[in-house]
Amino acid sequence: MEVENETVPVEKLVKIYRKIKERMELLTREYDTEVEKLKAQQEEIKFALKDMMKSEGATSLRTLHGTATLVQKTKYSTHDWDSFKNFILEHQAVDLLEKRIAQSNMAMFLSENPGAVPPGLNSITEYEIRITKPAN
Repeated sequence: MEVENETVPVEKLVKIYRKIKERMELLTREYDTEVEKLKAQQEEIKFALKDMMKSEGATSLRTLHGTATLVQKTKYSTHDWDSFKNFILEHQAVDLLEKRIAQSNMAMFLSENPGAVPPGLNSITEYEIRITKPAN
């Protein structure tokens, strides 16, 4: 960064960067707090609507402002990952997993197995500047 052909000292650039980061963190905390309050209010309304719908035996309620629908949702998880992984291998059911690569696990695998690169693997390595606050 230059100002009228003068280079701004690194000390000043880092100081300005840190001030901007602190301001962004404050704004993010304030935003997150407000959003959490609003989400909590929405949850209270959802519970009230669910109770109304169950007591009336309804699966949807139409209003001028929108329709509330009672839907069934099932979530799956496991407490035994080793057995689950064996099940997936046994049944060749890899599609039961989400399509996402565990970044640190892949980096470790590639460093331990430099000749074994999965087909279709893409990687992007970039440099970035990381600025940390001073140690006290």
